[in-house]
Amino acid sequence: MKHLPNILSSLRMVGAIALLLSDVSSMLFGVFYIFCGISDIADGWLARKLKCVTRTGALLDSLADFCFVACCAWKLLPILELPKWLWLWAGVIVAIKVVNQLSALVMYGRCCFPHTLANKATGFLLFIAVPMTFWSIIPISIAAIVATFAAIQEGHFIRTIIWER
Repeated sequence: MKHLPNILSSLRMVGAIALLLSDVSSMLFGVFYIFCGISDIADGWLARKLKCVTRTGALLDSLADFCFVACCAWKLLPILELPKWLWLWAGVIVAIKVVNQLSALVMYGRCCFPHTLANKATGFLLFIAVPMTFWSIIPISIAAIVATFAAIQEGHFIRTIIWER
C-alpha cells in the first residue's frame, strides 16, 4: 500500500507516453488525458493519507508532471491557435523555472521542486484550461497568471528555505 502513490506517478508517465501515440481527437486521448490528471491529484493525496511522503516520491511526481506536460504540449500546441503574446508569456514562465532550477543546483547541488499550493493550482488550472482553449483564450490566460506567480514563488522558496539534504 505504501508504494501506491509512486505506482500512480509511474503510471502517469506511461499514460503521458500513450498520449503521444493517440490521436488528439480520439476518445482514447481523452481517457489518457483524464487518467493523467486524476492520477496527479491522487498520488499526492494518497501519499499524505498513507503517511508515506518521501523525497523520492516527490521527485517521481515532479518527473511524471513534466512528462505529462511535455507530451500534452507536443500533441496540442501545434493545433492550438495561441496568440504570440501568450507564447512569449509561456517562454518567460519557462525561463523563470529554468533559473530556479539552476539556482537550486548552485545552492544545493540538486534540483528542487517545491510542491506549493500555487504549483498545485497551476497544474489543476492547466489540466482544465488546455481543452477549453479550443473555444476561448481566457482560461489559459488565467492559468498563465497563476503559473507566473507559482514560478516566482518557487524561486523564492528555493532561494530562502534551507532544503533537506
